[in-house]
Amino acid sequence: MSDTKREIEGQPGDTPGGAAERPVGGVAMGKMADGPLSDTPGTAVGAGGAPAAEPGARLLEVNNIEVIYNHVILVLKGVSLHVKEGGITALLGGNGAGKTTTLKAVSNLLRSERGEVTKGSIHYRGARVQGLDPAEMVKRGVIQVMEGRHCFEHLTVEENLLTGAYTRRDGGAKIAEDLELVYSYFPRLKERRKSQAGYTSGGEQQMTAIGRALMSRPETILLDEPSMGLAPQLVEEIFGIVKSLNENEGVSFLLAEQNTNVALRFAHYGYILESGRVVMDGPAAQLRENPDVKEFYLGVSDEGRKSFRDVRSYRRRKRWLS
Repeated sequence: MSDTKREIEGQPGDTPGGAAERPVGGVAMGKMADGPLSDTPGTAVGAGGAPAAEPGARLLEVNNIEVIYNHVILVLKGVSLHVKEGGITALLGGNGAGKTTTLKAVSNLLRSERGEVTKGSIHYRGARVQGLDPAEMVKRGVIQVMEGRHCFEHLTVEENLLTGAYTRRDGGAKIAEDLELVYSYFPRLKERRKSQAGYTSGGEQQMTAIGRALMSRPETILLDEPSMGLAPQLVEEIFGIVKSLNENEGVSFLLAEQNTNVALRFAHYGYILESGRVVMDGPAAQLRENPDVKEFYLGVSDEGRKSFRDVRSYRRRKRWLS
């Protein structure tokens, strides 16, 4: 659906037609043992830093889900979205829009916060995955990098990375190869590998969290607010690494992010959430040029940059809901 403006509550999603389940790790990170690929045929970089190559078939489908916390608080109200294989999908919106809840619904971490999916369905590679144990989701190739750079502060950087391989059963040699691959993407972690994670910088902790996820050989990473609390230079570095992992290793990303400008430069497709509903979605390049997105999320319009007092009037207008 290209640059479509609509409320999605009550809209049924498309249910995939029973695609065969892929072995653990899939094709994506199966390349890890051979090291990063360079000059990959058919991979071109589009304007704004986003890959020009089109992603493949639908990998993850979220169909019209509702999420309730404590049996009372309705947070998601009919959210539908999909992530294509080999794609970067951005989930955008302000605080409280429902981005983190959507990621936790997919990774099945809601139960730890007394939340549950009460309506709709979630499918991964054609198989319904609601109610699975989060560890089983990791084995299927889906892992979440939590908001806030969660690391084991008392462990070293390298020990943190190795915890990501806890569910693997393919031997120490493969794990060591993948560790070296992680260091190739995050050379700073190799320099700090013997340091306690709690004494590293915010950027290094975010790299550690992403590297730990990579050690599970994922097919899809649910990345929650990677730019939070980081300097702009580090934000660009983190997103550049995400782009490289997507292009070179084939990892798909569902990315929850408040920094709309950066996210839409690196994503293929985007969804905008407000108050638990998808209010707009479309290819990232089109969303970047959409006048409503420019005005309400980037703070600019055809008349130039606006003040916050002018921009906040969107609460009374909401042109995309008309």
